[in-house]
Amino acid sequence: MMQRKYWSGIISALILLSGCSEEKSPSPDSRKAASDQTSAKDADMNTGSEYQLTVQEEPYGTTADGQEITQFLLSNKKGTSVNIINYGAIVTSVYLPDKEGTSENITLGFDSLAAYENKGPYFGAICGRYANRIKDGKFSLNGKEYQLAQNIPPNHLHGGESGFDKKVWAAESFSTKDEVGVRLSLVSPDDEEGYPGKLTLKVIYSLNNNNELKIDYTATSDQETPINVTNHCYWNLAGEGKILDHELVLNCDQYLPVTDEAIPTGELKSVKGTPMDFTSAHKIGERINQVEGGYDHCWVVNSSEKKPAFCARVKDPGSGRVMEVYTTEPGVQFYTGNFLDGTPASGGYPKNGGLCLEAQHFPNSPNQPEFPSTILKPGQVYEQTTIHKFSVE
Repeated sequence: MMQRKYWSGIISALILLSGCSEEKSPSPDSRKAASDQTSAKDADMNTGSEYQLTVQEEPYGTTADGQEITQFLLSNKKGTSVNIINYGAIVTSVYLPDKEGTSENITLGFDSLAAYENKGPYFGAICGRYANRIKDGKFSLNGKEYQLAQNIPPNHLHGGESGFDKKVWAAESFSTKDEVGVRLSLVSPDDEEGYPGKLTLKVIYSLNNNNELKIDYTATSDQETPINVTNHCYWNLAGEGKILDHELVLNCDQYLPVTDEAIPTGELKSVKGTPMDFTSAHKIGERINQVEGGYDHCWVVNSSEKKPAFCARVKDPGSGRVMEVYTTEPGVQFYTGNFLDGTPASGGYPKNGGLCLEAQHFPNSPNQPEFPSTILKPGQVYEQTTIHKFSVE
């Protein structure tokens, strides 16, 4: 669950001075206790009067099949910290001070590694090989039809039954005078989840003192293959409750209408005069009831000579927290947590407890030749950059 308030200044100062002492990796039976300790440590990193640009590592837990998982803790001079694990390349939390200087975790997540291993809402994870939906789990490439997992029958979602969100990634931290971060890499073998080609993917998370969390993606393949990778953080800038009062701007004049199965029809439709129009700021809850099921659509990011291009801006009026998103991708999936239901499988979060702004290519592009191509060929390099810039007003 989201962490609320922070520990006392004395305890925080001691922990900061000690550099966050190491913990032993917990046994499977003690994961919950270890998670509580980690959560407390996360909070402590955001207290006190002196912040530094630092990266730290600590054990996070052990997977069901015995693999040790590491948590990387990035922090900057603005008092922001980002916590990432090498299971699923998941962002487990982002702490950000509000206009009064009080920090909260502004992302949704589980409180244990075991919960992340279960089927869930993809909290904070890197999704792939193909994020979002592929109709009927099928596509044809060079005259051959490929059948993927139909993990939301009859369609394919976020890479299948065991996508990149369920993999243990190789990871190493890094630090320069301008940024700190973690480099993660993963090899997806030929025919994994039905996809052709051996794909090598690298993801770099970095945090700087301009309060920018940047995600750089690169990938290569030894065969032609579709690729569409995104990060699936759920954001709640208030740190609790629902996101219906958040104010949203999308730099998007068009969106993709969908079928009853959330598959794009192929049309790029103007947002003008519809509840999909966020070209000026609107509260998310203002018109959500006019959209069947809530917002879960892909918008077309307006073209720009500047890359990454401005994509979205969201603000929580109560806390004053603001997040801007910039991306090189042609689309952004705006999702309002419509399937969260307050159960443990949803981390206890209610419907509309968080929002996603998933920078990506269009859903079902392998079956829509008029959409921008998502086919990566041997010798080519897939590249994407998405930036989340945080501020307070």
